[in-house]
Amino acid sequence: MKIAIGCDHGGIVLKNAVIKAVVELGHEYEDLGTYDNQSVDYPDYGEKVAVAVASGNADKGIVLCGTGIGISIVANKVRGIRCAHITNEFCAQMAAEHNNANVIAMGGRINTEEDAYNMTKKFLTTEFAGGRHATRVDKIMAVEKNNLK
Repeated sequence: MKIAIGCDHGGIVLKNAVIKAVVELGHEYEDLGTYDNQSVDYPDYGEKVAVAVASGNADKGIVLCGTGIGISIVANKVRGIRCAHITNEFCAQMAAEHNNANVIAMGGRINTEEDAYNMTKKFLTTEFAGGRHATRVDKIMAVEKNNLK
């Protein structure tokens, strides 16, 4: 599996922990920036990751900013993206298992590197449950189709 990773200056503190988890699981990754702690605009990196996933150039994505909120909003503006802002391992599991999220967002100002490592592993090792959850995901995608022109 190929994972697209992107962050702003507020999320960069988590990036190495995310990459470590991805590599330990045997996946490839593409680092779409940023590469230092100089101030940048999170929409630029959230969009890069979301487009990589939506286009099929990556299987899943992980986006990081100060809180994870802004960058998740950006990612969700790209058709086909189901980005979940997560704050703990349970949220990571549910994002994958119930929502079939293809991108997750975390915050460098609210999560530790250990949190990011563990949440990344949980997200990438949890399978979508399907069943009643597939019906709900289909409804989410119908809302997108009807409203994102």
